[in-house]
Parts: sequence; C-alpha cells; structure tokens
Amino acid sequence: MSHTLPIAAPLKIAAAWTTFMFLYIYVDFFNLYKPGVVDGIRDGLVWRFEVSATLLTFMLASVAIPALVVVLTVTLPARASRVVNIVAASLYIPYSIFNAAGATWEWAFFYGLSIGVEVLLLAFVIRWAWTWRAPADAPVGGTEYSLVAGEGRGEG
Repeated sequence: MSHTLPIAAPLKIAAAWTTFMFLYIYVDFFNLYKPGVVDGIRDGLVWRFEVSATLLTFMLASVAIPALVVVLTVTLPARASRVVNIVAASLYIPYSIFNAAGATWEWAFFYGLSIGVEVLLLAFVIRWAWTWRAPADAPVGGTEYSLVAGEGRGEG
C-alpha cells in the first residue's frame, strides 16, 4: 500500500524551473559540439552576435532569471509567486523557441526535442501557478510553507 502525499504547487514549480535550467545549460553545452561553433567563439562570435560585455551580461541574465525564480517561488507570498512564475514562463517560451533560429534541418530533431521539453516544462509552470490556490487561513504576505499540498501556504 502506497502512502504518497500530494506535492505542493511551489515545489512542483521550483522543480520544473530547476529541470528547465539543467536542460537549458546542457543544450548550450552540447551545442558546442556542432562543427564550427567553437571556432566561431574563438573568432569572437556566438551565433551571429559579437562577443562583448553586453552579450555576456545578457547571457548571464538569461540564466540568472530562472535561478532566481526558483528561490522566489518558495519564498514569496503565494499571489506574488504566481504572478512571477506566470510572467517569467510566458516570456521564456518565445525565448526558448528563438534558440532554433538559423538552425538547419540537420539539427531539427536536436532543437525540436530540447525546445519541446523546455516549452512543456514552462507550460507546466504556467498551469501549476495559474491553478495554485493558497489556503484561506494563510496569513497575508506570509511565507509559511509545507511540502504537502493543502498544508500551510503550499496548497496545490
């Protein structure tokens, strides 16, 4: 007999963002194995962009935002966390799809699989954040948290 407890929405959302980040980083890492990519980087180019402080700052921000959303998901009050997650995931869907720009059919499965999984994870984030309801007895602005759905702030 299994006694599996339902998992609270904030944990599901934080897990989805964490998985998204692992995938996001590994897709970029595996991309380095494509012919010509490392040579392009050595020549100062990433895709069609010149390597610069601005580009690297943008790249850092693109990874830092989901990392911060993981923390914000479990620390912000439920309503604020829901908004942060819905907005961030909605913005990252087109951003993820953009990664296929300029790809040839030879790489279609690689990008289709990686972007497909990323978008699926972000869709789960939006769904879980949208349907997440904090219990009526949760204090306003409080960050009480339970790992189990229906206990404390983490109902879901």
